Amino acid sequence: MRSLLFFFAFVFSTQFSLSTNLDWGKTGHRVVGELAEQNLSKRAQRKIDKILNGQSLAFVSTYADDIKSDRRYKKYDVLHYVNFPLDKNYSDQPANENGDIIKGIQECIAILKNPNTTESDQTFYLKLLIHFIGDLHQPMHIGQAEDKGGNNIQVQWFGKGSNLHRVWDSEMIDGYNMSYTELTENLPAISKEGKKQIMQSDLIDWVAETREVTKKIYASVHSGDKLGYNYSYDYFDTVRIQLQKAGLRLAKILNEIYL
Repeated sequence: MRSLLFFFAFVFSTQFSLSTNLDWGKTGHRVVGELAEQNLSKRAQRKIDKILNGQSLAFVSTYADDIKSDRRYKKYDVLHYVNFPLDKNYSDQPANENGDIIKGIQECIAILKNPNTTESDQTFYLKLLIHFIGDLHQPMHIGQAEDKGGNNIQVQWFGKGSNLHRVWDSEMIDGYNMSYTELTENLPAISKEGKKQIMQSDLIDWVAETREVTKKIYASVHSGDKLGYNYSYDYFDTVRIQLQKAGLRLAKILNEIYL
């Protein structure tokens, strides 16, 4: 145990200071896109290559964040997350008239399956879908309204001001200073049966599953906590598992859309 903690300390002390503030951040979303692409059917890959003009899923995976600075796309901001009380289920809550991440994913799928969808909309909503599936598996994107999915829970990350949402979005990942391809290659080993189990459930099941992780995260941290090596040691495997689930499930959805 002590040797493992020493290893984490060494990695973070040599690499954390080199990491940049990435806007799951860019690396996490690219991991999801890369893993999904590795699990596409040949038919789906051909169709997606045409829609994206040869760009990879990893490359376009950050598009939905990139357009946030353009006010023309303001209405899509609410589709990155959903907030509801920890002791409630998503299906028990009144629908947000402006939408949420579940509604956003369902809308993207419906548009992409519609044979009358224009080429430009095919490209746009495919990019959104790739990103939203990643966000769905970031536990703080299924958080509580009162703290804005952990954004208002102020913590210190290696002695610097941060918040719980940001720690999970990017800071744990960035601390490793791995490229998205390196991180994808180092996701947990999984059998064919394990992949099948991850991919066989549906969207609402994924929400409930991620929500259980969210509850554990809220219980693990209090406002003002100082987080660092020990927190990453305890939770980085959870990050890796969530990225893996997101990538495999994105592949499942895309393979079903582009039969």
